[in-house]
Amino acid sequence: MSELPEIRIGTADREKALDALSLHFSEGRLTVPEFDERSATIASATTRGELDTVFVDLPATPGTAQAPARTGASPVPATAGTGIDWRAVVMPVVIFGSLALFFLTDFDQNWLFFLLIPLAGVVLSAGGHSKNEKRKKKRNR
Repeated sequence: MSELPEIRIGTADREKALDALSLHFSEGRLTVPEFDERSATIASATTRGELDTVFVDLPATPGTAQAPARTGASPVPATAGTGIDWRAVVMPVVIFGSLALFFLTDFDQNWLFFLLIPLAGVVLSAGGHSKNEKRKKKRNR
């Protein structure tokens, strides 16, 4: 699988491997004790080779940790191609805008500008889940 099994891994690699193992568990390929044992192995893994041993007897499925384990895999997260998360951009703008309005206006009740912050939070969260979150839920069913 991995050309260089002695390459050290990071937390992101362990999280991807745990996600892949959870997928195999949810599809009924592993029992609870097997899942627990393999999860502990993943949590303590320090190299790609240690991660690879966890998945030796499991089929390679799209989206599992086996695909990113290959040498030359892109470290860019899967959400990079989906565009900008506007909620993460708008919320700080609303916070700083509220502060600016509070300090720069002569409005008698300028404290009301701070109500924009929770209002923006409600409006932005009412937009629902992002496409990636919906895909993850659908895939895990």
